[in-house]
Amino acid sequence: MATTSSKKLVHWWDVSGSSIDGALLSRTPTPRPTSTDVVVSTDPDSTAAARDRFDVLIDTIPVPHDLGPYLSLVAMDGTLSQVGYLGSLTVETMDLLLGRKKLTSGGSGGLAATAAMLEFCAAHGITADIELLPSGRVTEALGRLERGDVRYRFVLDLSDLG
Repeated sequence: MATTSSKKLVHWWDVSGSSIDGALLSRTPTPRPTSTDVVVSTDPDSTAAARDRFDVLIDTIPVPHDLGPYLSLVAMDGTLSQVGYLGSLTVETMDLLLGRKKLTSGGSGGLAATAAMLEFCAAHGITADIELLPSGRVTEALGRLERGDVRYRFVLDLSDLG
């Protein structure tokens, strides 16, 4: 099911029949080059329009959050796959029962699976959108994370430590 658009990794998928239609959920309405379809998770009209739309939703949010709003976007017999946050999460059973929805997790798959995935990405030119910061700006990065002022994942360049 790994399909990408112009070297960008799309984290959210809408599977329709035999074709795969990628979509992206975002907290901000800023258009992303990764998808022609952006669902803004903080906009009630946008999420209402996407209700019960996704057969598979891959959740990469790395902090504790309510799964209920995301389960409402999953279609009948669909799956929400939680791969972002590794701690405890609470889910309302009714959010799963209504629509016969499934909640799964992926884990890392181990070293061999991770290596195979990285080789696949390298062979197909799949990259991630990141913001590279020198290690001296770690406090700034943490502050921006707290404020939600992050467009891409942060990567700290530790080469200046040695």
